[in-house]
Amino acid sequence: MIRETFVQYCAGERPGANLKTLTKQSSGFSANRMPKAAVPVTGQQYSPSEFHAFTQPADRKGEFRMFVPSNYREPDSSWMTDLMRDNPLALAVTNGPVEDGPFATHLPVIADPLANEEWAPDLSGARLLGHMNKANPHWAAIKTGGIVLLTFTGPHSYVSPTVYEKSPAAPTWDFTSVHVRGVVEKIESSEETMDVVQSTVRAFEEAKFGTGWDMTDSIGYFHQLLPGVGAFRITVTGAEGMFKLSQEQPADVRGRVLDSFTHSGCTRQRDAADLMRQLP
Repeated sequence: MIRETFVQYCAGERPGANLKTLTKQSSGFSANRMPKAAVPVTGQQYSPSEFHAFTQPADRKGEFRMFVPSNYREPDSSWMTDLMRDNPLALAVTNGPVEDGPFATHLPVIADPLANEEWAPDLSGARLLGHMNKANPHWAAIKTGGIVLLTFTGPHSYVSPTVYEKSPAAPTWDFTSVHVRGVVEKIESSEETMDVVQSTVRAFEEAKFGTGWDMTDSIGYFHQLLPGVGAFRITVTGAEGMFKLSQEQPADVRGRVLDSFTHSGCTRQRDAADLMRQLP
């Protein structure tokens, strides 16, 4: 299952099954999105049932989307969950008042390990967790029921025309990215905030990012830091992925780009090459 695979990784497990197979077996929420009329009013307080209603997938015509030409779309949604899992430092963007403009903060994001809902192909219904410094003005600007955009960036690289071995030619930048939209819920209780902090540490220490550090002896220190931590939960309403990996080029040119990336000393380029080899 898409959601189970992402959470397993966040919990330190390495699922052995092929993600493409898991995706085909998924039968999660409807891929429809929220209706415009159901968008909550920023700053207004809602009951749990009202907030739940706002975060249910339905149709949302006119909602802003990432521009993704058809040849750059992911072969299946496991590519989006893979990118989010391997590149969890997201840019969280929310609107602010006219005088301040939008707010944007880089922060780590994980799947909510307590959520049991299946993820739809566009990730609607997924629940994500994040946290930031309360001293950040962005924290005060975030309101429960507001809309947030998370952008995740994967492997990317400049492509010089010298690689193409043809003329005329134009340089480009190959890149991979996932944009996730959702409704934010600020977590008010200290206990839940501590759960988010510990879940985040556990997710990264038990996966490839850490060294298996045991946080037990530092829980007291965590409690000292807790008053300055703002935690939140995001219920995803939809997502788009863009995997621009020279698909617009003829096969022989793509092969030369792949060869260049494969033998590069740059990790980003080698990671991009790994994705290129998986393209249909």
